Amino acid sequence: MSVLTRDEAQTRAQLLDVHHYTVDLDLTGGEDTFDSRTVIRFTVRTTGTGPGTGTGQQATDTFVELKPAELRSATLDGQPLAPDSLTDNRLPLKNLTPGEHELRIDAAMRYSRTGEGMHRFTDPSDGETYAYTQLFMDDVQRVFAAFDQPDLKAVFDLTVKAPEGWTVLANGITEHTGDGVWTAATTPPISTYLVAVAAGPWHSVRTEHRGLPFGIHCRRSLAPHLDADADEILDVTRACFDRYHEKFDQPYPFDSYDQAFVPEFNAGAMENPGLVTFRDEFVFRSAVTDTQRQTRAMVIAHEMAHMWFGDLVTLRWWDDIWLNESFAEYMGYQTAAEATRFTNTWTEFGVSRKAWGYDADQRPSTHPVAPEAVDDTASALLNFDGISYAKGASALRQLVTWLGEKDFLAGINTHFERHRFANAGLADFIDSLASATDRDVHAWAEAWLRTTGVDILTPRVAPTTDGTRALTVDHHGSRPHRIAVGLYDHDLTDEGRLTLRSRHDIDVPQTDPHPIGKPPALLLLNDGDLTYAKIRFDADSFQAVREGLSGLPEPLTRAVVWNALRDAVRDGELPATDYLETARAHLPYETDLALVEAVLAFAHAHVADRHLTADRRPAALATLADLCRDLIRRTEDGDNPGLRLIAVRHFIDVAAHPDTIAAWLADGIVPGGPELDPELRWRVLARLAVLGATDETAIAAELARDPSATGQEGAARCRAALPDPDAKRAAWEAMFATDEHTDLSNYLFKATAQGFWQPEQADLVRDYVPRFYEDAVAVAARRGPAIARA
Repeated sequence: MSVLTRDEAQTRAQLLDVHHYTVDLDLTGGEDTFDSRTVIRFTVRTTGTGPGTGTGQQATDTFVELKPAELRSATLDGQPLAPDSLTDNRLPLKNLTPGEHELRIDAAMRYSRTGEGMHRFTDPSDGETYAYTQLFMDDVQRVFAAFDQPDLKAVFDLTVKAPEGWTVLANGITEHTGDGVWTAATTPPISTYLVAVAAGPWHSVRTEHRGLPFGIHCRRSLAPHLDADADEILDVTRACFDRYHEKFDQPYPFDSYDQAFVPEFNAGAMENPGLVTFRDEFVFRSAVTDTQRQTRAMVIAHEMAHMWFGDLVTLRWWDDIWLNESFAEYMGYQTAAEATRFTNTWTEFGVSRKAWGYDADQRPSTHPVAPEAVDDTASALLNFDGISYAKGASALRQLVTWLGEKDFLAGINTHFERHRFANAGLADFIDSLASATDRDVHAWAEAWLRTTGVDILTPRVAPTTDGTRALTVDHHGSRPHRIAVGLYDHDLTDEGRLTLRSRHDIDVPQTDPHPIGKPPALLLLNDGDLTYAKIRFDADSFQAVREGLSGLPEPLTRAVVWNALRDAVRDGELPATDYLETARAHLPYETDLALVEAVLAFAHAHVADRHLTADRRPAALATLADLCRDLIRRTEDGDNPGLRLIAVRHFIDVAAHPDTIAAWLADGIVPGGPELDPELRWRVLARLAVLGATDETAIAAELARDPSATGQEGAARCRAALPDPDAKRAAWEAMFATDEHTDLSNYLFKATAQGFWQPEQADLVRDYVPRFYEDAVAVAARRGPAIARA
């Protein structure tokens, strides 16, 4: 398949002005393909270098993208084009003269099982079928013909013929016009990758807010669970909508706001204008923690921010994907904290999301937040990582700290006004910010957005002439930072508690040492987590952390400390077992669920499973099991069900012996609660499979008990985790076989892979390691990017 290069996109953008798409889809033709008819009206704006036409004007050539099962017909200005001229995904358009043109395409398109293009899903719970689009980057070509690049915006008119009993959702308000045909309202100018359709027998909850129709939708089998949370989801949606109208001068730019929770979705969500699609795991069918609810609220806020930054103003080319994602990431966390009951979102960002950025930024594959050269769409896809999201959001948070929120929002609103319903790049964004401030935003952008890696800040405390102390921050790196430095003393009335003496704002690099008075017990750089940098401790502060971490007063402060300990493990400066000991000492007293979850996850998945040698892993798992037991005992009174749920989940995951968790499964309950809902039952069974304490009969019985899509994934995960050569062989063949009729969907593929690779089974899977490289490359080439990532 041909991928679009930046040079090709720039050439085509200079050549064409695309006005209007009329897209007619017919989803009634069967399980494998659907019909797609497209009319594109466009203008050739400049003459090219093609052969002369005999009219005194010079003609030029270009192409339109399409990935059909069958191209039935194509006509350009009424003249037929040869279907066999389609090469890979490009249909040549030759001898185009300046002026108006009309292209008509009639094709059969394939449904997807990988969450790309038009994904088709049949719910095993009730047999109902759903179809939805995910057209990001270059997957619109799987649904209809398009000049597929973000800076060729156009107006779209869409109709969809759907089976009886289905509802069709789209970017605009849809109306059923008879005979199964649904017509969507005409869109304003949007990019091709933002067109969206979701069709099926949806369960819907509808309301209205500020004169606009709002709706939330899910498959019917999840209806009771959506109904249970509908008030919370809609309250968050309304609160964020109102807060954005306080921040932004431009009103919401579309005619409705629908949120569809769709099955087997590859991303967390997608910001289609007027129809945001979410992975339907956000419709909780089992018990969840408040942190998980907070994450859902943040994602709602994130995607809504895209309605302005990404949809109203869209990147010109994919090197500026950070402009979309970093902005929405920053706004999502900030607005959820301001407008909803989830006021501690930045703690979760600091201890979980930000770690994703640090990890990505220290690999050989690191890249700048705003790379200068993304040559093609395949290269662009690699940049959807912790750098474009978490590091970029951290950079913006630091920018707001340095610039001030008032000037930041003034610059943002200038940007929206200048480029509404158009495209913009980094230079445009920085110019808009610069218009609102006297500060050198261009220099800031060069230092923060064009560089790679993580700066390191280390405190150095020295005596002064008057007997007090002064702080110098040693700076390993190149970026300027505005940070807060927290000085903490031991609480005289509570030996284990640290109290804040004072906070000091410091610019790094410094011009002079900063006076801090008497030596504190703990000196904490980047208190409040307002910059993106690794921090270190002086010797006295490190000792205070080891003794008093849980006694620090604010969750965000504790998040900065836990992140510093995590970075020290990663950098080889802190033994992994010391991290476990610190967790064992302080986590039983932690009150913030996001911190408990993140520390346990790192201690298990990284420290125990990766950093420690195989002979030291059992002791690490035992330490974590003891820690989880403490948390379970601490929550016996029922006052903190979220903390208890986290502890139960992680106790299951680190269990080295099957007896306790097998008894929980048999009884259907953890003594003292909670009852084992489907998520916990599959979690226990997966761990029993790893330990060789269950079998196919038990897995089949559990699947009969829970035949849902989640149950199908749980069964696939358990079967692949069995410590049996035949089970491993069957799992491998299921993932990498070449029969398209038995190909696993994206979710079943991932579940099988999760079960297959287990630290306890290294000897059993060792022979598959050399096979992986050849088979993974082959299946990725055959099945595309989503399976490649899985």
